[in-house]
Amino acid sequence: MDYVREGDVLVVTRMDRLSRSLTDLRLTVDLLTAKGVGFRALQQSGIDTTRPEGKLMLAMLGAFAEFETDIRKERQLEGIAKAKAANVYKGRKPTVPVSEVRRLVAEGVGATEIGRRLGIGRASVYRAIARAS
Repeated sequence: MDYVREGDVLVVTRMDRLSRSLTDLRLTVDLLTAKGVGFRALQQSGIDTTRPEGKLMLAMLGAFAEFETDIRKERQLEGIAKAKAANVYKGRKPTVPVSEVRRLVAEGVGATEIGRRLGIGRASVYRAIARAS
């Protein structure tokens, strides 16, 4: 992306060579458009942002990507609700060892140093301290 200039057209054989998801593709094409660069996929002949119908096709793909994301989120929330109702929902495992943070605080170690030692952010250290009290 650093090498494209205004007026260039980025040409790929297939869209999946540029990105793994429609959402990511849309973000990449928006970045190209902001730089004044066109986008064209050779094996998907309808995708050519230098032409109005190509822009329309890409906009439709973007709408499908958004729809797909919404459906996925909805299913995830339904699954979580079912798991909670069955009392089997565990949620995400904690990434911050609260007991270790508590021990280091008791030793007088500062939040920045605790974060460095444990490989976590300072804000995570403060949240762990708040949870521990």
